[in-house]
Amino acid sequence: MRIITFFLVGLIVHVIFFISIFDIYFTSPLVHGMTPQTMSLAPPASRLVLVVADGLRADSLFTLHSNGSSRAPYLRTIIKESGTWGVSHTRVPTESRPGHVALIAGFYEDVSAVAKGWKENPVEFDSVFNESRHTWCWGSPDILPMFAKGATGDHVYTYTYPAEEEDFASTDASRLDSWVFAQVKSFFQSAKSNSSLRASLHEDKNVFFLHLLGIDTNGHAHRPMSQEYLENIGLVDNGLSEMVSLVEDFFGYDGKTAYVFTSDHGMTNWGSHGAGHPSETLTPLVVWGAGVNSAQTVTEPQPYEDGYLQDWKLEHLRRVDVSQADIAPLMASLIGVPIPVNSVGVLPLPYLNNSDLFKAESMYTNAIQVLEQFKMKMAQKKETTLSFLFTPYQLLTESKQAEFIHKARILIQLGKYEDAISLCQSLISHSLEGLVYYHTYDRFFLGCSVVLGFVGWTSYVALVILKTHASLNRRPSILKLCMCVTAVITLFLFIQRSPATYYIYCLLPVPVWYSVLKDMNLLTLMTRNLCCPQVVSFFYRTMLTVGLAVLSLWPFLSGVFGIAKYRSLSWFFSCLFLALFPLMPVVGRDDICFLSACAGLLTLFTSVCYLWFLNFLKIISLILCQNQQMLHVAMCAYVPSLTHSSLQQKQGLPLFNQIISWATLASSMLVPLVSSTRIFHRLLSILLSLTATYLLLSTGSEALFPPVLSWLMFVWINIEQEAMLAQGLSGRQEVGSLSNIDIAKIRQLKLDDIRRSYFFVFFIITAFFGTGNIASINSFDPASVYCFLTVFNPFIMGGLMMWKVIIPFIIVMCTFETIQVHFFFLVQDYGSWLDIGTSISHYVIVMSMTIFLMLLSVVTHILTSQRLIMWKRPKSHFS
Repeated sequence: MRIITFFLVGLIVHVIFFISIFDIYFTSPLVHGMTPQTMSLAPPASRLVLVVADGLRADSLFTLHSNGSSRAPYLRTIIKESGTWGVSHTRVPTESRPGHVALIAGFYEDVSAVAKGWKENPVEFDSVFNESRHTWCWGSPDILPMFAKGATGDHVYTYTYPAEEEDFASTDASRLDSWVFAQVKSFFQSAKSNSSLRASLHEDKNVFFLHLLGIDTNGHAHRPMSQEYLENIGLVDNGLSEMVSLVEDFFGYDGKTAYVFTSDHGMTNWGSHGAGHPSETLTPLVVWGAGVNSAQTVTEPQPYEDGYLQDWKLEHLRRVDVSQADIAPLMASLIGVPIPVNSVGVLPLPYLNNSDLFKAESMYTNAIQVLEQFKMKMAQKKETTLSFLFTPYQLLTESKQAEFIHKARILIQLGKYEDAISLCQSLISHSLEGLVYYHTYDRFFLGCSVVLGFVGWTSYVALVILKTHASLNRRPSILKLCMCVTAVITLFLFIQRSPATYYIYCLLPVPVWYSVLKDMNLLTLMTRNLCCPQVVSFFYRTMLTVGLAVLSLWPFLSGVFGIAKYRSLSWFFSCLFLALFPLMPVVGRDDICFLSACAGLLTLFTSVCYLWFLNFLKIISLILCQNQQMLHVAMCAYVPSLTHSSLQQKQGLPLFNQIISWATLASSMLVPLVSSTRIFHRLLSILLSLTATYLLLSTGSEALFPPVLSWLMFVWINIEQEAMLAQGLSGRQEVGSLSNIDIAKIRQLKLDDIRRSYFFVFFIITAFFGTGNIASINSFDPASVYCFLTVFNPFIMGGLMMWKVIIPFIIVMCTFETIQVHFFFLVQDYGSWLDIGTSISHYVIVMSMTIFLMLLSVVTHILTSQRLIMWKRPKSHFS
């Protein structure tokens, strides 16, 4: 019962630590209660057409063919003659929803937003669509609803195709874009015979939004350098040309329409996005029409050193780069609606073709809009902080705010527009820095509390382990001191009106450290024997290669080589082979057919070694079930190549492959339960079940990782066994010799146990970073799950890739369970040690299913609980 209580407490503590990550680093940056800022001057455009080509890279649009022709001739003509162009720089995560939020609402969602799905938004925010008089949208059902639901007055209208159309196995994904253009054409044709609709269309402050998903879908399915992806760009360019002609004809060429063409994110060469590679963060921006500067020729070198101007043959035309959030205030300025109240974008003046007065007033409005956010953020933080502890942002105190505003108005009244613009840009810069300052105001305080609690919990766990093997002399009780500390912290947080989570993070270290400090003598002993953590590998994966190279020498340096030569050599080579993986790219696609076959053969070879070691080849009744699993692995090694071949031929996902894949996933958690309870047989069953699933989720060299890791784990078990048999019951110096150990009840703790724990931690880190890390899931490449499904579903796809990340963990955990927990049977009875596989299976099955079900429950909770709550638009202000 005490063990169960210990694990439950540990689970709760770690859940609190996990949640604290989001409270400290991933809280929403938004504040509410600001008044929308309007400008009295008339806008240059009555309507805006926003076209977003999802997944379009900047170089894919601007680069010319080898013969000098453009794959987007209409947009190339706009760039050369009537519009202004540049590169829009996006931010991580480079996903569809965060990208569109930045474009249309003007702010960057925090990184955790990528885990909340593409369907709806979990936070309240304003947008250009919400501020418009009417907005009509055509495109994906994953993007449009989040800007339509909750909009005030039902003035945002959406037209979407069925979600099932977003199929990566589609024979022609460009039909998604053709559908959008066809719907727009039908819409304007129907408006000619619908007087009420025609009247609405002729009002001002209208927005038309076209979301084109075909390019992104073709990029995922065929990669950005494929013919399908490049031809889709041509289709979009042609459709855009026809759409512009249609719009201009409908409005009688009144010159009151502004056009913005851009992308939400780019895409890597292997067809993924989500991270921060330039191919993902550099997107095209082309703006033309009412109120926009036409193309301007330059003769001097432009301030861009990336070399793209020369590659794109555009060095003679002025390039104006922007941050993605800057597009929202640009669109708002063109049609005369308030800039979204949560926007952090800075109006890019070089795009505007208007008077200096208009530019100065627009920049002033932008500055006041950002300053309002800063003032609200400062007021909120001031209310929850004791006055004598509050430290204001020194560059923008209340007096300096008033000085900035007064001086800017005076400069505009005096006609010194350039000076006023410069001053407003400075005010925006200070306001944005101040927003970050107050947003992270409590980060250091909370971080210290969590670190203190985590260090305390780690110390307590170590003490529990050592106390199990030692007799301790307890120190005097410090209960009264801890109670006083608890009272002081509680009072401090109560006075500051801190959130409930702050109480948890700040009070958790108190009972933890109380449990630790009760045994001060053992704590001192423990700190003298700590090992250095493997932190460097968190930042540099190549350090894992160095670590594995050093570990490969362990048998030769420790004397194990003398008693187990062949196993020592096997350890040496398996470590070196595993050391190659951290040197490989995190994400990417290789020859999946060849690599899957190699991974399957290596898995089968490892299995034969397992069985040969235990002489199971002579036991027909046992080998029968194992042979079935080995044949299953061979089949799963062939399924990915068959699937990808079918997709390349545009024949879709074969139903048989899909059934095999889902059946393999389900059986991977059940088949080990029916295998033999003999330890190596059970471990082999687990290995084959998990490797079969991993092969189906692999797109490259990563398919070889589980077999190589399992090879090393198998050798680790055997080499530890040889070392233990050679040592017998006497062995080496014991940790307990540093204090008094009670050996009457359980096996004595040895220094080898510390060494094994160090190996375990290192192998866990290797399992996580060996083929990448959690960021590679964010670099969304649906090719990993093509064997399971091809219709876009971010939650199921994300769950499958999360399971792929967990599989190496399970392999390492099973190995350590075998070595550390059950090894004392080896000294007593070698035969009985072989028959303890039941607890191993219980451990891995319960652990893996718990993790997997927990992830699915979290995803389900997010799906069912999140709502889109956009700011309601009152007549005069937001409240």
